[in-house]
Amino acid sequence: MTANHILVVDDEPQMRNLIRIYLKRQGYLIHEAQNGVEALQWLNRQSIDLVILDIMMPEMDGYAVCTEIRRIQTLPILMLTARSETKDRITGLNLGADDYLIKPFDPGELVARVGALLRRVQQLNIPTPSSITRPLSFEDMTIYPDRREIHIQNQLVDFTPKEYDILYLLASNPHRVFTRDHIVEQLWSFDYIGDVRSVDNHVKNIREKAHRANLSFSPIQTAWGVGYKFQSGGH
Repeated sequence: MTANHILVVDDEPQMRNLIRIYLKRQGYLIHEAQNGVEALQWLNRQSIDLVILDIMMPEMDGYAVCTEIRRIQTLPILMLTARSETKDRITGLNLGADDYLIKPFDPGELVARVGALLRRVQQLNIPTPSSITRPLSFEDMTIYPDRREIHIQNQLVDFTPKEYDILYLLASNPHRVFTRDHIVEQLWSFDYIGDVRSVDNHVKNIREKAHRANLSFSPIQTAWGVGYKFQSGGH
């Protein structure tokens, strides 16, 4: 079995060293970046399976790095921060992070969360940088997983990372009904700290953006009392 490549992004050498020691014991291949610019350079030259990303870094903070990663890749992102405020954690998750750890943390918990995120990717078959993923094409809409872009009427529409994730998850599994809890479980942290009803807000925004872009159908159908499923044109 091929070892997973993990990129650790933190401006503190001691923190990078600690993470490297514990993850190497698990057989992971570790790469290090001391700032956001180096992190993006690593992603351009090496297939990375998971990013551990510090928030508080000079010049380009973790939020900005997360946003840039989400423009091009779907790999899991585990954020690290010394901030404990709920709003800061929600900000990171809504920008596209998959999980969150607050410093100082137990190294064993870090290892467990990394393993859980990688298993979830394997279970969902989320595309990795080395995989070739075909676009999903529907009437008036095409989803490009490799670029994380959604085009409606041949025009790029600006969806947030979580809006994209929800629409891609549903479109990849046409006619399958997902409960709100299942959507949260698949796309957020396993210990998500928000209200599952936030899924409703994302769905509402997806529908509104699709309507403004003149999509000929409503892409997400409500399964009353259960959750949501994808609805393609003509259905």
